[in-house]
Amino acid sequence: MNEIVKTAGLTKLYKGVAAVSDLNMSVRKGRIYGFLGPNGAGKTTTLKMLLSLIRPTNGEIEIMGRRMEAKSRIEILRNIGSLIESPSFYGHLTGAENLRILQTLLDVPKMNIDKVLKIVRLDNQRSKKASAYSLGMKQRLGLAGALLAFPKLLILDEPTNGLDPAGIQEMRELIKSLPTQFGMTVIVSSHLLSEIDQMAEDIGIIAKGKMMYQGKLEDLHNIDRNKSLEEIFLDLTGREQSL
Repeated sequence: MNEIVKTAGLTKLYKGVAAVSDLNMSVRKGRIYGFLGPNGAGKTTTLKMLLSLIRPTNGEIEIMGRRMEAKSRIEILRNIGSLIESPSFYGHLTGAENLRILQTLLDVPKMNIDKVLKIVRLDNQRSKKASAYSLGMKQRLGLAGALLAFPKLLILDEPTNGLDPAGIQEMRELIKSLPTQFGMTVIVSSHLLSEIDQMAEDIGIIAKGKMMYQGKLEDLHNIDRNKSLEEIFLDLTGREQSL
């Protein structure tokens, strides 16, 4: 099985209006899949449906070869780590103590805390209270929490939001290392083409709830040799993208 995530006709309606419409997503195992689109395009709604946080109106989701449904949901989710929107922590607890709570809930080895803190380069800040963490440190602690069970699939929604250039570069390099080091598949969403272009191997472009392009990132570059990647992207999304 080469595909770790497949959706067919995935649709979510809110009061009759489609936030996501007839979406067919295909994510290959062991790759970084960039999920790109303007703000409000349906990225977060799609990712929340993959995580069973909201229920699709129509369509099917298959993850790791199993259809997402009531009887398989818990087992599938055990193999998925996620960072959706801004991570939240107990400010009066240290970074390590926050992870200890999550480790207990996930029922994974305690040694995993040390491992993930080292991966996200917070091992020297483990005893600092979360309330004293910078935004970049909080994002890295959120990533540590998503990695705690060493999942097969990692879903990250706008993980570089609010970070300064140094924080963005650090987060990008961390994400890029995960498939090679741990065999993880990563879905990372962004509204910034420049971020996905430096991180992803495969790409899905969504606009107004519909998939406008899906395939290898290198193939997107070759759609029109007379246009820049930004121009191609803007053509696909109706020229609404922030560059």
